Amino acid sequence: MQNLLALLTRYFHWLLFLLLEVASVVLLFRYNSYQGSVWVSSANGVAGKLYEWQSGVEQFFHLQERARQLAQRNLELEYQLSHARQSLLDLGRDTAVVDSALHAVVSGLQLLPAKVVSSTLRRRDNLLTIDRGSNDGLKPDMGVVCGMGLVGVVYMTSAHYSVVMPVLNVHSRISCAIRDRGYFGYLSWDGKNPTEAYMDDVPRHAQFSPGEWVETSGYSAIFPPGITVGRIVSIGNSADGLSYRLRVKLTTDFSCLRDVSIITDENIAERLQILSAARDSMALAN
Repeated sequence: MQNLLALLTRYFHWLLFLLLEVASVVLLFRYNSYQGSVWVSSANGVAGKLYEWQSGVEQFFHLQERARQLAQRNLELEYQLSHARQSLLDLGRDTAVVDSALHAVVSGLQLLPAKVVSSTLRRRDNLLTIDRGSNDGLKPDMGVVCGMGLVGVVYMTSAHYSVVMPVLNVHSRISCAIRDRGYFGYLSWDGKNPTEAYMDDVPRHAQFSPGEWVETSGYSAIFPPGITVGRIVSIGNSADGLSYRLRVKLTTDFSCLRDVSIITDENIAERLQILSAARDSMALAN
């Protein structure tokens, strides 16, 4: 104890100097907006770089699982494309028009790859950080997807990083539809199970069954139609009893999410109108 007191007495002026320096720095950044903004920006940049290094190490140990997921997703996409082409053929029997309409929507979609550098899973307001920002052309309200399906929407951006509001956020609302049925509602999360979400406002006259697929409806400029969301697990009623509430098993595994793509195409709505016009014209021709 005497040695400790002797040490404190010997270096008291240095300890007092450090304490005053820390206090002055805290006061400087807390009560001066410019210095505060510089501190926040610098801290976010450093944190983003640290998260990026950590993500790189974790990513190395998940390569095999991601390869399996991508292979499975490729098979699903091939099936969806074949199914969409056959549906259009049933309407018009004109393969040239069908191929042109599909090409206008699918091949022109602009995607920007990115990596998840940090994420939360057990909160009610989960967020993801990705290693792309405004310098890469990202803006708020851009859609984010992955090899297994829907991820979320860009919430805010900085120069080199962006924060994404995923499906697993109680404030998320994404327009969805039941595949091949045409009934739509919106996807939400109740803050509990990270593998499931709910599709609300499905009309009472809708006819479907558990096991059917849920996908994006395309009724927005964020996501094109047909992006897989998940499978219907069970069917319930809304709180007011006027519509169905569907429990959906999500295809995206957020616990090991590393690679994502941002939909940077600003002309999604225009291409969807082209496809819709093609369908209408073929239907009228019949």
